Amino acid sequence: MVMKVYGPVRAACPQRVLACLLEKGVNFEVVHVDLDSGEHKRPDFLLRHPFGQVPVVEDGDFRLFESRAIMRYIAAKYEEQGPNLLGKSLEERAVVDQWLEVEAHNFNELVFAMVMQLVILPRMGEQGDLALVDACERKLEKALDVYEQRLSKSRYLAGDSFTLADLSHLPTIRYLMNEAGMRHLVVQRKSVNAWWEDISSRAAWKKVMELAS
Repeated sequence: MVMKVYGPVRAACPQRVLACLLEKGVNFEVVHVDLDSGEHKRPDFLLRHPFGQVPVVEDGDFRLFESRAIMRYIAAKYEEQGPNLLGKSLEERAVVDQWLEVEAHNFNELVFAMVMQLVILPRMGEQGDLALVDACERKLEKALDVYEQRLSKSRYLAGDSFTLADLSHLPTIRYLMNEAGMRHLVVQRKSVNAWWEDISSRAAWKKVMELAS
C-alpha cells in the first residue's frame, strides 16, 4: 500500500519527509492540505493531527505525525533499502540523533522565527519584528560557527556518510538562503557551504524541488 503524506509540497516539514521517502525509493501519494484556508485546523484534519500541523503520514492503518519522527520511521522500516540514513553502529546512531536535536532546537527554531518575521507576516500585511530578526541572526551565526568547526573535520554532520542529520536541514537552509535572504550566513563559511552544495545536489532533494515548483 502506498504511503500517504498529508501536507503542501512547498512547506518545509513535508519536504523533509518527501526527501526521506525519495532517498529510500518508497512510493508515496501526496494529499494536499491548504494551509492558507486553514484546512489543517478543521475537525476532519484534527483527527489526523490533534495539533493541526503538517505533515501527517498514513502507512496502511498506521498514522504518524511530526516530520523528524516520520523520517526515523521511514529510515528504520526501509533500513535495508537505499542509503543507510540512521547510522550503522550504536555510536553513529547516537550522533545522528544528537545532530537532529541540534537541528530542531539550535537551528530550525531560529530560521523559522526569521522567516516568520521577514516573509510570512509581511505576506499577511503585518509588520515583522526586525529586532527579533537581528537577535536570531546573531544566535544563528554562533550556531553555524559550531557547524563550521564540525564540518571542517567530517564530510557530514554525523561522520562520513549522509544521514537524517543532514537531510533534516535541507528545507530550512533553503528557506534561510532564499526567502529569508540570509544566503551570506552559509556561503561565508567554507565548510558549511561545501556541505550545503553537496547535500542540496542529491537527486532526492532535486526531485522534491521539482515537485514544489
